[in-house]
Amino acid sequence: MATYVLIHGAATDAWYWHLLEADLRERGHDVVAVDLPCDDDSAGLAQYADTVVDAVGDRQGLVLVAHSFGGFTAPLVADRLPADLLVMLQAQIPLPGESPGAWWDNTGYSEARQQQDERDGREPGAPDDPLELVVHDTPDDLAAEFIRRQRDQSGTPFEKPWPLAKWPDVPTRVLLSRDDRFFPLEFMRRTSLNRLGIEPDVMPGDHCPMLRHSKELADRLEEYRLALR
Repeated sequence: MATYVLIHGAATDAWYWHLLEADLRERGHDVVAVDLPCDDDSAGLAQYADTVVDAVGDRQGLVLVAHSFGGFTAPLVADRLPADLLVMLQAQIPLPGESPGAWWDNTGYSEARQQQDERDGREPGAPDDPLELVVHDTPDDLAAEFIRRQRDQSGTPFEKPWPLAKWPDVPTRVLLSRDDRFFPLEFMRRTSLNRLGIEPDVMPGDHCPMLRHSKELADRLEEYRLALR
């Protein structure tokens, strides 16, 4: 039995993991899906990592799954707990000393998004609509619930440099969503290769593949875990 630790992104909560959590529990695994203090202005990345570490406790056989902004938190957890595997699911990959706020310019995100918007026919400068950018491949009822549960994201964790001197010494896999419009596929592939030297795997889905493709995601995670043997 493994313990899957599911680390969500910015401005949301752990709800969007519920289908994947059920799939993993059906396979006999323990699951820890943590609500991070997104709307707490006193909480930086250190407090995000503390929240996860406290929730995990003394569990063993840890598989950390980081989604989106969770990519800044999960390696901090992997540096403190005996993780067997770290999976970056459509996740931001930080460099030592890079603040989350600087990540966007450093990776060339604006240009990548502009190109994606042109491919999708969106008007330049149009406000971001999460229904079109983030959960466009998600069933309507789940997409509506995802939007309803959005939280105010504090800017505090974006301000300070990422504190690790290097990537943690934990086997790492990168899994990308083929049809994400918010973090376009080729942009994320390039970031993975440039920053980790990892050729990512690709699965169907938008920015939140766990809401439509939870069983395939569970299969992928299990393949990664079993390959460690």
